[in-house]
Amino acid sequence: MRLPCMGGAGGGYLKGMYRYDALDRRLVEDRVAQFRDQTARYLAGKLSADDYKPLRLQNGLYEQRHAPMLRVAIPYGMLSTAQLRVLAEIARRYDRGYGHFTTRQNIQYNWVKIEETPDILALLAGAEMHAIQTSGNCVRNVTTDHFAGIAPDEEVDPRPYSELMRQWSTLNPEFAHLPRKFKVAFNGAREDRAATSVHDLAFDLYKNAAGEVRLRVKVGGGQGRTPRLAVTIREDLPWQEMLNYTEAVLRAYNRWGRRDNLYKARIKILVEALGPEKFAHEVDADFVYLEGGAGTLTQEELDRVSSFFVDPPYAGDADADLSNARARHPRFAEWLDRNVAAHKRPGYAAVTLSFKRAGIAPGDATAEQLDAVADLAERYSFGEARVTHYQNLVLSDVAQRDLFELWLAADALGLAEANIGLATDMITCPGGDFCALANARSIPLAETIRARLAPIENEIGDLAIKISGCINSCGHHHVGHIGVLGVDKNGEEWYQVLVGGRSDTESALGQILGKSVAAEEVASLIERLAQLYLRERRRGERFIDTAQRLGVEPFKAAAYPASKPALETA
Repeated sequence: MRLPCMGGAGGGYLKGMYRYDALDRRLVEDRVAQFRDQTARYLAGKLSADDYKPLRLQNGLYEQRHAPMLRVAIPYGMLSTAQLRVLAEIARRYDRGYGHFTTRQNIQYNWVKIEETPDILALLAGAEMHAIQTSGNCVRNVTTDHFAGIAPDEEVDPRPYSELMRQWSTLNPEFAHLPRKFKVAFNGAREDRAATSVHDLAFDLYKNAAGEVRLRVKVGGGQGRTPRLAVTIREDLPWQEMLNYTEAVLRAYNRWGRRDNLYKARIKILVEALGPEKFAHEVDADFVYLEGGAGTLTQEELDRVSSFFVDPPYAGDADADLSNARARHPRFAEWLDRNVAAHKRPGYAAVTLSFKRAGIAPGDATAEQLDAVADLAERYSFGEARVTHYQNLVLSDVAQRDLFELWLAADALGLAEANIGLATDMITCPGGDFCALANARSIPLAETIRARLAPIENEIGDLAIKISGCINSCGHHHVGHIGVLGVDKNGEEWYQVLVGGRSDTESALGQILGKSVAAEEVASLIERLAQLYLRERRRGERFIDTAQRLGVEPFKAAAYPASKPALETA
């Protein structure tokens, strides 16, 4: 059956996100039953661990350092209140009372039991959710701008196109065993908030002079051991050919991608080895046979999916004069300036709830908080919340007249810290506390950096710090204004620091400053970088602007003062 009415502002609002039809429900329910049987056979000793591994990975189940981890897909980050409450129930019944939001707009549970995983997947299926393709060498969760559909600078709403890609790629048998995992992102705004430059495949949506939707196709972005920025291989692609062209890209990757070396298997290595022009030629060689074929999107199909992403029933009297509340409550004023973003609709705003708080791992959300956010979304945001790739949650459609009341409620929950975009709004992977691949811990380091920079973060202003516990780069450290990478040196945790990365429209990869340092040195080193910025900045410059103007050398000098002996290379 369908999810309950999302309720909330506007009363009985049912649109705003894609909802399953009978085919969707049957597909997900059958997958749950299949995995239940596979898990029962594994637990009974009828399937070996090696045989079970690809089956569990296809359903998002990992082996971690202390317990299995389940990763749940949240397509392009959108959640209904019913889904939020199911996520809370899973945290409460099957985990240790919390979940962790990731940089792919997903949620992970770090303490699940293998034998209970089919029950979790069944619960998810009832809420029109699943964990399919959150692992494995396949097309992963499709992501986009967390302000999609509401951003004033948006030219094309990317959500219908993201949903069409999700439907096409889910359980597509031709692309279930790619050389390596494959990540897709969409952006339809002038400002890139979807980090498209570090995706295997990305689409910029825009309108040409005739007002027709066109796509700019970028491939070969990614992080990890060999970080690369995506390159454009096609301009002015008609939207109708999106899936056909994607199929041609994936076929070229399947045909020529490395399968003999895990570290050279990503499409970015293939694009670099062939060169963008040669890779585009390989894609076009297939596309000539696919163009206009069975995968061609029709206006009817686009309209069908777009009908799920209509505007909610906005009120005509939603605006408010907040000057008195600003004057009386300085913390409210700070929150308005930091956590409240402009909206395409007059009288409305988008509000980011901060999940970056002292003493809590960045991105962690308790069951109680998930339930509470569902309540807030119903009351103030037409029953919808969104996960950002910065590991926070957004209430997308808040009337300005409700902002003060919402702030009071969020503050009582510990979710109104006015730090969005500041130093303490760090992206952090789970690191060595959970992940079996990690070389070093991320969460304790993030807390140490927070304690050091929190007193001066407002003076510093915009600063994106991103921490990864290993070279897999789940914390996006390569594109942090300041990036931190955990490395293993003789069984000890050490860290490299990078400066100058960014994942916006002017994307760039950070540069390593020098030798790795011990954990206790990192916060001091980063503070020296911040102090250099405060001394050298020009009027209106952010940290990243000053870093680009000065270059990396002054930051190297600040990171490693002459009075301190150089440390060994990690």
